Amino acid sequence: MCDTNPPPPDPLTWIDGELTRLDREGRRRRLSTREGPQGPRIVADGETLVHFGSNDYLGLAADPRVVAAAVEAIRTEGWGSGASPLVLGRARSHLELERCLAEFEGTEAALVFPSGFAANAGTVAALVGPGDAVLTDRKNHASLLDGCRLSRADVRVYPHGDWQELDRLLARTRARRRLVVTDSLFSMGGDLAPLGEFVAVCEQHGAMLLIDEAHATGVFGPRGRGVAEALGVEHRVPVRVGTLSKALGSAGGFVVGRRSLIEWLINAARPYIFSTASPAATVAAAGAALQMVRREPQRRETLLARAATLRQRLRDQGWNVGNSASQIVPLIVGDVGRAVRWSQALRGRGVFVPAIRPPTVPEGEACLRISLTWAHTEEMIAQLVEALRQL
Repeated sequence: MCDTNPPPPDPLTWIDGELTRLDREGRRRRLSTREGPQGPRIVADGETLVHFGSNDYLGLAADPRVVAAAVEAIRTEGWGSGASPLVLGRARSHLELERCLAEFEGTEAALVFPSGFAANAGTVAALVGPGDAVLTDRKNHASLLDGCRLSRADVRVYPHGDWQELDRLLARTRARRRLVVTDSLFSMGGDLAPLGEFVAVCEQHGAMLLIDEAHATGVFGPRGRGVAEALGVEHRVPVRVGTLSKALGSAGGFVVGRRSLIEWLINAARPYIFSTASPAATVAAAGAALQMVRREPQRRETLLARAATLRQRLRDQGWNVGNSASQIVPLIVGDVGRAVRWSQALRGRGVFVPAIRPPTVPEGEACLRISLTWAHTEEMIAQLVEALRQL
């Protein structure tokens, strides 16, 4: 007997319409595939390109010393960790890296997370909850914004870098606990948070302050600790988050601070408790990179000097680089379609600079995001500048 009933409706048909909308608005993202190691020159989808889209700021991701450390860790500890840190997924290599991070950052203790996203989201949600208030910069990284939402605290957004409005918001807040969260170096604008003013405001109101040094670790400060060190306020910031996946060329995130803070996160940060520990190879690679950050300060010094020169050359061409003060240089073009077309035009000239569109940046702030690294040569930078001139 034949089944004459019509097939049930497809509950996912709405996705096709949404993808069509993204295409129409120029906001649909598509994956490319890189061949070979991360570096200043890559092969992507069969094309050889000078790569200005990487956060490998110190050129350590494929450094032979970093690779050797990862290989040795695989040989001695295997690859997968097999369990969460609290269920014996944590290896001696994790312990050693945490000791090195605490020493490097000048704090009592450190804790390694499987990703920078997990470190931010987990730490925010562990520090505040219902009945508390968390105040966040409108341009903070998505991991901080999602952590604010996950915390179920009262979320209040202050204008970008506006410490005076933050002061007013804190003065009006009567929550049980108050937490201020900010990037130190903003990942799309390349600008720095006014940490001195933020520290003073938080101290005045008795608020906790969490800063994310993801894009600044290894690059800023006399010892490479980040923007807080560069501005002389690091010991007045109670919660500092960093990443192993950018200047340190590996994978993972970390939090540093007093020992009681780290003990609390071990017991309260859900992404730490319920995630499998990072493979020993990733933390061994990060440990090797950390030693290079300490021993080779010329990498960050050269990088920041080249970035300052590049920003000026681009301003002289008439580009709007916003308030960038770092190795991240946005070319703000506003229109989404223009950003996509110009990114494609640069690719046709052998240069990869990604187009950044909403929701990664606010409406009207689409840009080409140049990410400069120590490994870029003067010739590569000249090729970029000439390609941009031709646009």
